[in-house]
Amino acid sequence: MENIVLIGMPGVGKSTAGVVLAKVLGYRFIDADLLIQQEENRLLHEIIEQEGTEAFLEIENRVNAGIQAEKAVIATGGSVVYGREAMEHLSGIGTVVYLKLPFEKLEKRLHNIKGRGVVLKEGQSLWDLYQERTPLYEKYADLTVEEAHLDVEQTIAVIVKLYRDRNQRKENA
Repeated sequence: MENIVLIGMPGVGKSTAGVVLAKVLGYRFIDADLLIQQEENRLLHEIIEQEGTEAFLEIENRVNAGIQAEKAVIATGGSVVYGREAMEHLSGIGTVVYLKLPFEKLEKRLHNIKGRGVVLKEGQSLWDLYQERTPLYEKYADLTVEEAHLDVEQTIAVIVKLYRDRNQRKENA
């Protein structure tokens, strides 16, 4: 299937880049966090506050594992990599692209981490979260885009090039 699945920490620009990337490729744009909110009729942070982080992760896993799409850019929530079923499904329906940003730049972008509906365990810092998730992003990624010195347009150009090169290699194999 021709889909691009964007993964990475909150604040790396998955939704921002995803919308423009979808326009560039002529694909649909799907924001997985918005799907969760629609299915649950609540904001992400409300789900986390009312149900707890474990229940939220189960909901996120279920919703992402159920996404059916063709020719779509799917921007996932940063915690999607905790859901094995979701990641197996997303890997099966598309190319998983990890948007990677150094911690220092990420920290500058994130101000209200709780208000964004970010899954943090009790006492966990942003640094702890970054350390915990980075190996998971790397594990699931088909392609990695180092965003340290890129703006949104450059990030999109790199994704398009890597995606097309990968598809070309698949066709020639």
